[in-house]
Amino acid sequence: MWVAPDDDPRSDGGYVGELATLVGYLGDQRLTFEMKCADLDAEDMARRSVPPSDLSLLGLLRHLAGVEQAWFRRVMAGQDIPRHYRTEDDPNGEFTGAVPDPGVVAEAWATWRSEVAFAERFVAEAPSLDVIGNGGDEPIALRELLVHMIEEYARHNGHADFLRERIDGRVGQ
Repeated sequence: MWVAPDDDPRSDGGYVGELATLVGYLGDQRLTFEMKCADLDAEDMARRSVPPSDLSLLGLLRHLAGVEQAWFRRVMAGQDIPRHYRTEDDPNGEFTGAVPDPGVVAEAWATWRSEVAFAERFVAEAPSLDVIGNGGDEPIALRELLVHMIEEYARHNGHADFLRERIDGRVGQ
């Protein structure tokens, strides 16, 4: 097991109400990602999956920080701010810039935590799950966005499982 059941920071579900359920499951997915990256140094965080892929845990961390920023700050809150890692010249910068440098790793964790904190505040302060954000293409309700974010993390947690297993053999719940 990855972590003893008594030490697992994730919930066992049992949420009451739609908002609590969505927020709870998203929080558990975020915790799962953190657990997949626990106790790794910069070299391991930046280790690529298999050539020619540039997929790494650090790249996923940077990508998830960008996803949090894009959906909650840009789409839901309407903030016109530049993306953290993507540029016109390097649209895959989340992954290409994932280098084995402790400062890069620390900055990525700080950015991700900041974006998660913003998202949590936004959801907590939203008057309802019917709040609509506009990303330019189609409006999206906060309810649908939370479901999308659960799906986003679940998919990338699957990637993180394989990456972590390749690094040190750890697999887990």
